This record gives sequence, C-alpha cells and structure tokens, in this order.
Amino acid sequence: MTLPTQERLVTLVPAAFLMLQSVAAIFFVGDVLADMQAEPFGAHSLVEVVVTLALICGIALSAWHLRQTLERMRAQDRALATARGELARTIERQFDSWGLTPAERDVGFLALKGLDVSEIAALRGAAQGTVRAQLTRIYAKAGVSGRAQFGAWFVEDLLDEGLRAAE
Repeated sequence: MTLPTQERLVTLVPAAFLMLQSVAAIFFVGDVLADMQAEPFGAHSLVEVVVTLALICGIALSAWHLRQTLERMRAQDRALATARGELARTIERQFDSWGLTPAERDVGFLALKGLDVSEIAALRGAAQGTVRAQLTRIYAKAGVSGRAQFGAWFVEDLLDEGLRAAE
C-alpha cells in the first residue's frame, strides 16, 4: 500500500465512522423525541436521552480529535518537506565544495539514496566499473573510506543535534 493511500485511509476511515455515528445519532434523537411525547419522564425515555447525549458528545470529541490529528499530520508533512529541502541544499553545497563533476554528483546522490553499484549503472546506462571508479573518486574527494562513511558524513550533524537536544 502506498503512502498517499495510507494517508487517505487515516482520514477516510475515521470520517466514515463519524458519518455512521451521526446517522445513528439522528435516529436516536428522533426516537427520543417520539418516546418523550409518549411517556415524558419514563425510565426508558430518560435512559435513551442519556445514551443519545453520550453518543453526540462522542461524535463531537471524535471529530475534534480527527481534526487535531489531521492538523498534526499536515504540520509533520511541512516539517519533513523543509528537512528534505535543507538536506538536499546541504548535499548540493557539500558536493560543490568537494568539486564533484556532474556525473559524480548523480552517482553520489544515487549512492546516498541506497542504490548499489549495479542499480546505479543500470539507471545511468554505464558500466559497473565506471560507477565503481566514480564512487572511488567521490570518496577520495570527500575524504572518506567508503559508502557508510559517505552517508554518515551527511547524517552526522543531524545526529549531533539530536544528542544535544536529548541532554
């Protein structure tokens, strides 16, 4: 299941239950009104009034909670988009400072995304040996010994901030 589909389900399923509860509440309000006309202060009528009011309060609380959840999800999406953009800018700046060629930049981005040599070669229409040579040059320019250190170079500052925030 794709992420947008999951996000839609997170919204649609609770909304569908809210609609179902609302229909039930309308039915119970009508039933309570009819019972109140027949027997205004009977035990049965009073119990139905309390249950109907509880249902309506539950609907209102669920709607408020769904709204809060959707607002929180939107805020997280905005924060994630900002973080992605900042990471992309950081990578671009660092690639500039290392003096990577356009081909090395492409290979570097694909390596950071987690693709292996054969996948990068297939995407770029290049030989695996060419990709290995480009990765070797990238690692040398970055002053790292391999893929793990190359990826860690960009994550290190984020982890340091997280550790400082936890202290």
